[in-house]
Amino acid sequence: QVQLVESGGGLVQAGGSLRLSCAASGSIFKINAMGWHRQAPGKQRELVATITGGGNTDYADSVKGRFTISRDNAKNTVYLQMNSLKPEDTAVYYCNAGGMGTDWRVFDSWGQGTQVTVSS
Repeated sequence: QVQLVESGGGLVQAGGSLRLSCAASGSIFKINAMGWHRQAPGKQRELVATITGGGNTDYADSVKGRFTISRDNAKNTVYLQMNSLKPEDTAVYYCNAGGMGTDWRVFDSWGQGTQVTVSS
């Protein structure tokens, strides 16, 4: 079983920055893609950014140029640096990781979410 634990959320003024972290632990053989998603009140969960095991990244149009996803494979950790935050970035942010466990089973795990609130 693979667990993901997010940290780094909080309250920030518009234009400010936050850095989210998500550490994976458990019976991990290999992690492939990792990503961040978010869900605002009354809205569907949406993809924010993804990063492959090789470091290729992809972003939602709404965050391009403001957010940066990165990972530390040695620590099984993914980060999301969020700059120039806007009130519309307010949401619960979830990390996600897919890969293979030491039992040779594929896993697709989610974190519990961390609240990001951007005040105007």
